[in-house]
Formats: sequence, C-alpha cells, structure tokens
Amino acid sequence: MVCGMKLKTITRYIIALTLSLCLITAGCKKNNNTITIKYSTWGSETEINILKPIIKEFEKNNPNIKVDIIHIPQNYFQKLHMLVAANLAPDVMFINNLNMPVYASGNILSDLNYSLSNSSKISHKDFFPQSLKTMSYNKNLMAIPRDISNIVIYYNKDLFNKYNVEYPQENWNFEEFLEKAQQLTIDINNDKKIDIFGISFETNAIFFLPFVWSQGGNLFDKKNQHFALTEKNSCTALQFYTDLRNKYKVAPTAAEAGNSTMAQMFMQQKLAMFISGRWSVPRFRTDLDFEWDIASFPSGKAGSIVGIDGSGWSMYSKTKHPKESWMLIEYLASNKSIAEFSKTGLIVPSRKDVAFSENFINKDLPPEHAEIFLTIIDNGKPTPKTERWNEVIDLINIAMEPVWNGKQKSCPALQSIKSSVNELLE
Repeated sequence: MVCGMKLKTITRYIIALTLSLCLITAGCKKNNNTITIKYSTWGSETEINILKPIIKEFEKNNPNIKVDIIHIPQNYFQKLHMLVAANLAPDVMFINNLNMPVYASGNILSDLNYSLSNSSKISHKDFFPQSLKTMSYNKNLMAIPRDISNIVIYYNKDLFNKYNVEYPQENWNFEEFLEKAQQLTIDINNDKKIDIFGISFETNAIFFLPFVWSQGGNLFDKKNQHFALTEKNSCTALQFYTDLRNKYKVAPTAAEAGNSTMAQMFMQQKLAMFISGRWSVPRFRTDLDFEWDIASFPSGKAGSIVGIDGSGWSMYSKTKHPKESWMLIEYLASNKSIAEFSKTGLIVPSRKDVAFSENFINKDLPPEHAEIFLTIIDNGKPTPKTERWNEVIDLINIAMEPVWNGKQKSCPALQSIKSSVNELLE
C-alpha cells in the first residue's frame, strides 16, 4: 500500500515520473496543434501488442491527437494512486470495478453517462447491462466497459471419459458437483496419496463468493452497509466450500499442491475440474494436450450465481482535454477494437455484437461451449462496491485462514470480524 511506503521513496518516484512524462510530452508535441492524451493501463506484453496498433490507427484517424501509453504492468493501482496524488493523473485510465470506488468517491473520475447517451458511435444498447452496472458507482457510469469477468468450471474430458463419469450437465447442482468431484479423486497407485483431485481450491473471494451467492447468502446487505457473511446461508455455503478440502478430501490442501498453482495442476492432469475465468483460455488452447471444455457453475438453492466483474476506460475528471479523451474512449470501445482483444480468447467482451460473433464464439477452437460465458451473465452478481474493499478482504482473509485449514468453523471465525467490517462500511 502507498501508506506503507517511505516518503522519500514516493517523492523520488513522483519526481522521476514527472520528469519522464514532461520529456515524453515535450518530445511528442511537434507543433502547437497537437494535443497529447495520456492513457494508463496494465496488461501483459500480449495485451500491449494488441493495444498499440489500435492506438496507432486512432492517431492516424485523428492526426491532431497523440496518445502516450503509460504501461504499468505491476502494482498498477499503487502507482496510479501516486500519479493522482501528484496531480499527474492520466487523461484516460484503464480501471477495474473493485478499485474504481476509491477513485469514484474521490471525484477523480468523470460520470460518462451523458457522453455515452449523446455519442453517435457507441450507446448503452451496445453493452451487456450487467457490464455497465459493474462499472457504475452511485448510479454514475465511471467507465465504459471493455470486458466482463466471470467464472466457470473447466473440466478434463479425458479424465471424465477414463473413469466413466458423465460430463457436467447444464443444470447440475451442488450435490452432483460433489459427487463428480468424489468420483474423480483418484489414488492411482494405492499408496494412500491422492494423485488426481476432483476440484481446485483457492481462497480468493472471486472463487468462494459464487458458493455464497448460489446458496442464497451475501457478502454485504443490499445497501452495502452491513456484513452478511455471518448469516446462515453464507456460513453454510462457506462451510461446504471448505469441506471440499478438509472433509471430503476432493480438493488439494496447500501442502498437497506444493509450489504448483491450481492452473498448473489442471494442466498436469492432477485436477479433473478447475474453477477459473476466461483468462485461462489462451494458455489452455496452446499448452493443453488433452480434451477439455467448460460447464456453468453448479446451482445451490438460490440457483447458479457467479460474480460479474470487469474493467474499462475511465476519464480523469480534471482532464484539460475532455473532448479528445472521450474520442479515445469511444474508439477503444468500438466493435472493431474490442473484437481485437476478444480474438485472443483472453476476455469476455462487454459488447453484445462482439460476444455473439465469431470473434468470441469460435467453433474451431476450444472450449466447445464458449457461449456459457455469455449465458451466465444475466444471473450474475456484480461484486459489491466499497471504497474500503481491500481492507475488508484483508480482514476476511485473516479470519478465514484457520477455516481453510480445517481448524475452525466458518461462522465463529467470521463473527470475530463482524464489528470491524461494519465499521469499515460506515
């Protein structure tokens, strides 16, 4: 966190960044008619290689605008926070919905509802309603969404076939999910050590919240003012999730996983099923040597409900170039641009026309049932928004650690932090 850094380190970083930006800007302005827009983003080298031609095409179509890409591949929001504090905020910022409330509540971002409503190039109707909801705060549209982030169940078809287990069906439930995980938890050589686990296990909120929501529980109340993980349905769901590892032994413990990530274990065929998002597709397409597909998340008593998160393009509220900044956002949010990102298999596009095109649903490439990423959107639940999100999650992680390890039940652990979380939500 920025607060924990030494003041001298922050000062040196800001001074260096200021000088760099000044030099870049001075070098780019070859004449007084050129307007320079600063655009910040994170992303891998692959993503940046997609982005650069899009920006180049935008500059070609708008010769009076120059776009400076500020690529921050690591500690993005920490460094963006320093830029904002130093009055060096980029004109256009790539942002996600979990970190957005901090900037939205501080009046750092512009409300883009009016711009979108009056645009001749993009409109509200172009996007999945849930994606717009995800990027909104207090009914203000804080960013134009690029993508939707949700989760599914990846499964190894070869293992299902080998052990005569039926593939997950469309409306499967928690009981059927557990049954398949048990059937596919295998000690191959009878040495009392599990060689293949039925399902993955990760402690990040994006993986356990779908269990909570699908069972009728919640993280917060409807107004995001009170902690709700201590309620009966939430506790039951969390206990079911942790029992996958500690009671039923169908998911690996940290010791059993060792240094391997869940994705690596799935790739090594040590996991029959793997809970993950669209971001796993590009790597699986190139690296997996077995047949695989995806299934929707299983249903609890409230149905099958997964999180709807996302990222998109926001505008600095104090930009000196709002017109040109909006022009850049319009271009990035166009069918053509979002299609380029979708072709890689990396994202679930926010635009409906891209999502239902061959740029996303490519029958020549796995997963065979890619449309599941789209059919689960309507029932999806945007992650609750709070500017104290990181602090809340830190408290939950600390409280749940003995639960994940099988040393404590979920409800008593969460009751111990209820008042502290409620204070953060005030």
